[in-house]
Amino acid sequence: MRRFLILAHRVPPRGEFTLNDLAGGAGRMDEVARAVSTAFTLSNDLRRDTEVTVLFVAEPPPVARRIDLVGARLKFLNPDERSTAALLKNALVRAVDHPTPFESSPGLRVGGCDPPADLRAFLRLPGAFWLAEDGRPIAAWGEAVPEWAAVVSDPYDPTPEEAAIGAESGVPTLSVGPRSLRTSQVIDAVHREFDLRAGAPGPDRPVGRPDAG
Repeated sequence: MRRFLILAHRVPPRGEFTLNDLAGGAGRMDEVARAVSTAFTLSNDLRRDTEVTVLFVAEPPPVARRIDLVGARLKFLNPDERSTAALLKNALVRAVDHPTPFESSPGLRVGGCDPPADLRAFLRLPGAFWLAEDGRPIAAWGEAVPEWAAVVSDPYDPTPEEAAIGAESGVPTLSVGPRSLRTSQVIDAVHREFDLRAGAPGPDRPVGRPDAG
């Protein structure tokens, strides 16, 4: 299983934004939506082995929201950011009047959350790691894990509290390259790394490790 947790720092968690201003008043929902779409979409299908959690942390509990998307059951997800943003916005708006988490569409569950507690729980999952520019190269991380869980931030840096939680967790900090990339590009690079590792093994390429050269 492949899992991503996206930290969304400025998206209004009640869905109070317009689809015509995703990069501004929506708190960079454009990139959050693009990241969600990238995590799942293939050329003509979805990655059914992938799950994505988005923590909307612009406000503390009980206003903070969490959306979980499960590739095995997901429907109505398209590759464009506007329709993905609309799917997420609809879930956030509907969650305002729901005291408990619920499924707003197939494979998409939304509800209130405690962001620090949820982040800590995610970092306890098997194969967890944190994605950051100053991490060690992901290609050099040779762990042969059958499943993994990656934390990635939206275009804004993690808060000091989030960074402290990551440090306290002891999970490795990994990087996909030396340049500052968009969240969606980072997710694409991580998928590519593990797609390559999942290729047919040979005598010089053990399962779960990248080629040496």
